[in-house]
Amino acid sequence: MSATELYGSGEYLRRNPDWHESDAKWKARQVLTMLSRHGVVPRSVCDIGCGTGGVLAALAEALPPRTELVGFEISADALRHVSPERRRRVSFVQSIPAHRDVPFDIALCLDVFEHVPDYLGFIQGLRGMAKQTIFHIPLDISVASLMRAKKLSEVRRQVGHLHMFTKEVALATLETAGFDVVDWNFTNPSRESRPTRFLGHIGKRARRVAFHLSPDLGARALGGFPILVLAKPTAEPRSLPAGYSRTYDLQQAGARRRS
Repeated sequence: MSATELYGSGEYLRRNPDWHESDAKWKARQVLTMLSRHGVVPRSVCDIGCGTGGVLAALAEALPPRTELVGFEISADALRHVSPERRRRVSFVQSIPAHRDVPFDIALCLDVFEHVPDYLGFIQGLRGMAKQTIFHIPLDISVASLMRAKKLSEVRRQVGHLHMFTKEVALATLETAGFDVVDWNFTNPSRESRPTRFLGHIGKRARRVAFHLSPDLGARALGGFPILVLAKPTAEPRSLPAGYSRTYDLQQAGARRRS
């Protein structure tokens, strides 16, 4: 099933009925912590792959009232679930984002590029979107996930991850695609999640202990710890690997989608 079919046919909504709305406030807190750490108060923020706009709605409660908030989302299913109240504060665009003359102060790309077939080209295409970009990247590969034969295939089926990363590969991917990493940290969604099964409670407790002792070791051994990355586009994009010549042009891709 292609990405268009998955996100446009209603299948992704069927598999994820709330379109990850339940994670939005937690993700917004991670973004705000990163911005605060670097003294950034953005005047404009876009969210690429915004879903139902929950992260932007949560940011709207913390940022100045005149902050421009724009969400880009290709799925009509997600946008149909956006309330009129939310639309009064956040502008939504059903398309792949196109570059504009004045870049956003901050672009968000939270749990997105692992869903994109041409992920290197996609990230490189984001370089002109904003002065700085915050990425949230799941780290699906761990000792535990490799030991459980069905774990990675379930992640691919349920949430559509086409590419899976370790911390080192994720950071190297951003650098290869033309971003300088300014700062990064592990996040710990297990602190917020509420498992429904006994084994889930055990796993959550183990991750809490591992995160307290060593997030890096916990991520390698148990998984479940994404990373949040603040990055700036480089002056010139780095060369992609030999034999990899196609650049994902966001503006052209949007035009193809509209035609």
